[in-house]
Amino acid sequence: MPPSTNTSPPTHTSGEPAAVMLRGPSGVDVAAAVRDEGAGPGFVFLHGLVGLNEHWEDVVGDLTAEVRCTTLELPLLELRGPDCSIQGVTEITERFLEAHAPTPVVLVGNSFGGHVALRIARHRPDLVRGLVLAGSSGLIERTIVKGAPVRPSREWLREKIGELFYDKAKVAESDIERAHAALNSRGGARAMVRLSKTARRNHMGDELAEIRCPTLLIWGREDIVTPPSAAQGFLDLLPDARIAWIDACGHAPMIEAPETFARAVREFAGELDRRDAEAS
Repeated sequence: MPPSTNTSPPTHTSGEPAAVMLRGPSGVDVAAAVRDEGAGPGFVFLHGLVGLNEHWEDVVGDLTAEVRCTTLELPLLELRGPDCSIQGVTEITERFLEAHAPTPVVLVGNSFGGHVALRIARHRPDLVRGLVLAGSSGLIERTIVKGAPVRPSREWLREKIGELFYDKAKVAESDIERAHAALNSRGGARAMVRLSKTARRNHMGDELAEIRCPTLLIWGREDIVTPPSAAQGFLDLLPDARIAWIDACGHAPMIEAPETFARAVREFAGELDRRDAEAS
């Protein structure tokens, strides 16, 4: 498959965020923040439930000399109705790819974002050239939502967000403050629970054999949310997958080990180019 069949111009090329309106299954427009940098084959980065575009910054900064990096930030905890589900977010993301990305692209997803990437690769293979999955849900996931107090304190959130990291020094105070504000609003807390529940119910074990695109797994050996057994499950069930383990790293390797993460993605991009050249 060639690296690009969609010849639409880049959504945004300066690296500054652009607002893109995307319609979800509810019929309501969702405001996405999009950053588009670099040139070359398209790589689209999808964040987790409490993720941001900025969580990809160090990785993207290392890759833009070789590939076009598009980070898509959706206001997940502001979604309501049918939009607020793994299925709804998948549909919104597909609409973004159809309208704004040089498809087929490589989808790079962390956690919930990895799950969305898997669903798109399964049901819309025409949009996907390859997958990079880091701490993806879809098989085994330990949620941080279970047992959460109705209005979680900053201290509780600091502990729970800290569980995502091997190196607790990587926990950003701004992420704690943002999560505290979102989860102390009634709508935000409900959205988090609903998104988490719909993801856990969408177990993809029986569907992974149908995903034929090349897949790179990048996994922290100390991930306790989607543990190494989850990575091994993906490796066993995906027909065309390999894994890059990162020692002393938790659930967010793009934050804890961005240089290692970018190096693995760069090598994978080279592999895809060689495959395309051999197939042409």
